[in-house]
Amino acid sequence: MSIQTRKERERAERERLIVTAARELAESEGWDAVTTRRLAAEIEYSQPVLYSHFKGKDAIMAAVAVQAFADLADELRTARAAAQGARAELAAVGEAYVSFGRRHPALYDAMFTHAVPLPFATEEAPAPLQEGFGELLQAITPFAAPGDDPGLLTETYWAGLHGLVTLMRSGRLPERAHEQRLALLIGHFTAASG
Repeated sequence: MSIQTRKERERAERERLIVTAARELAESEGWDAVTTRRLAAEIEYSQPVLYSHFKGKDAIMAAVAVQAFADLADELRTARAAAQGARAELAAVGEAYVSFGRRHPALYDAMFTHAVPLPFATEEAPAPLQEGFGELLQAITPFAAPGDDPGLLTETYWAGLHGLVTLMRSGRLPERAHEQRLALLIGHFTAASG
């Protein structure tokens, strides 16, 4: 192994260590606890080492978000693949999406609430973002009526799911009716194809 290859491998490992530490700290204590000083102490490297990998907290949060998008895409793919039939697939990805957001509030915030330097809804969006949206798109497409734009329909379904996650987390929607709300959302998206 060349020295250059070893250095690249060590650099990639340090970067994974930083992202993993930030993710774990955010999930256990929230994003306010994630500072470069705290991360440097957690991973036992200096702050300049952190800055040699990331420009600052926003860039670290973006890296965590990309990793979380990959996890979400995997969960959506698994849920969709396990379902039988188009309506069941749509319900499965909806349930998986909401479950992810509720189980991982800090990750969800990095993905959808905090401003992070990631391109969304463009060709430049990282692959995990595109893959997650692609899973939603595959579940929605069978319900697109002639003339519907499947992408816009998917964005609308996604917005409904996001609203449910966000409003329940903030306590603005009572927990007791969660299953009914999700069933209503899915029912209205599938009603047209009856």
